[in-house]
Amino acid sequence: MSKEQREALAAMLSPGPQGFEPQPVEQMREDFARLMAQFAVPRVRTTGTDLGGRPAVLVEPEGEQRPGTILYFHGGSFSLGSPQTAMGLTAGLVTRTGYRALSLDYRLAPEHPFPAAIEDCLAAYRELLEDGVDARSITFAGDSAGGGLTVTTTLAARKAGLPVPGAIVAFSPGLDHTRTGATMTTKTGIDPFFTPESMAHTGEMYLAGQDPHQELLAPAVLADLTGFPPLLLQVGTNELLLDDSVRLAQRARDADVDVILDITAGVPHVFQSFIGLLDESGQALDRAALFLAQHLGNSCPF
Repeated sequence: MSKEQREALAAMLSPGPQGFEPQPVEQMREDFARLMAQFAVPRVRTTGTDLGGRPAVLVEPEGEQRPGTILYFHGGSFSLGSPQTAMGLTAGLVTRTGYRALSLDYRLAPEHPFPAAIEDCLAAYRELLEDGVDARSITFAGDSAGGGLTVTTTLAARKAGLPVPGAIVAFSPGLDHTRTGATMTTKTGIDPFFTPESMAHTGEMYLAGQDPHQELLAPAVLADLTGFPPLLLQVGTNELLLDDSVRLAQRARDADVDVILDITAGVPHVFQSFIGLLDESGQALDRAALFLAQHLGNSCPF
């Protein structure tokens, strides 16, 4: 662990958000794309494709490809982002596992509020299954809002009578639109990216007036995880969303589901992106790769 790196990153991101002024969503999307373009992307092969009626990017290792498929859901508060903004994380998993990934460009709010994103992710998964891909060889992976989609898409798949995927990897997932986690208060002023007000703003775009007290909007509070595949939840202590992962892990435990709650101290939201700035970023991705190798039936590639 690199205490000095964590302190340097915290200083670089400080003082973080000092209030909130709503911006047009188009400006928010441009700003988010600009931010994410700063992160390193490992060398991979990328090909544009379609999956479940939506654009997607096929990401493949430059070397030997191993059996397994990562269905990746990007972050961005359900209203920002694309496969490109999450390419560093997607490629990081691909290069470490040797699996191919399909990163989905699901519909965004406010143009397409809940449950559009879940419907798109489910349609993509359904097409993989219809193409003959074994569910046990598929992992759902995602960051932030996309991390939340790994869980809610699994819930939707189970309700639709589909087999669940072989594993789930969620980086700093958003899992509770009721925003009742204690860290929504205790980490205010510590989280360098979010405030309760900013999260309420994007949350309202996604909810579009719907009641957040339902399983697909607050799985950390309401979901029955019976029959879920093994879960890896990675989160940092400097996050408003910390308790989303903590509470979902408790629900997984209560449902007798294999779960790893992987908490790193002193790091921000989706810290896995900070390759080159933070040793913990690469170490977290290494742990995710080992988790996938263990649960998708392959030996670890490193």
